[in-house]
Amino acid sequence: MSRIGRAPITIPAGVDVTVAEGNMVTVKGPKGTITKNLCQAMTIENKDGVLTVTRPNDEKENRALHGLTRTLLNNMVIGVTQGYSKTLEINGVGYRAAKEGSNLVMNLGYSHQVIVPEIDGITIDVPNPNSVVINGIDKQLVGQFAADVREKRPPEPYKGKGIKYADEVIRRKEGKTGK
Repeated sequence: MSRIGRAPITIPAGVDVTVAEGNMVTVKGPKGTITKNLCQAMTIENKDGVLTVTRPNDEKENRALHGLTRTLLNNMVIGVTQGYSKTLEINGVGYRAAKEGSNLVMNLGYSHQVIVPEIDGITIDVPNPNSVVINGIDKQLVGQFAADVREKRPPEPYKGKGIKYADEVIRRKEGKTGK
């Protein structure tokens, strides 16, 4: 049996979880509401403030989906209570970011400014010109948006210039003259 899949999810106070027909799960909390359609083969039960996920049999596909379904549910519960955030750092001479209205405007060494609009479910904060904080309640959406912003100028290994995650380590190379 899956160790992750059989772990129960405790629903905190102030969070409402409803499971509709076809495993359409809606989680409402203080930060917002998330609705996801999860695998129909799994059985999701909500009893006394505890969510449990069970699988119908031990086929390979069901074993794989068991832990995944439980983790997606747990991410939804954490998202509506605490939320998720990713911090990006901008390194390079003249590289900076600013927030203008609901757009993220970045100077990344190109001949033009790179403008990234805010999308639904995502908020962008720029505490200083060299860092960007992306917040939201959907873990997948926050991670994908952060990856899209990082893709505008990925870090390069020689000088470390570009956009990187705050906890990312860039493996540096020596260059042609180094011996």
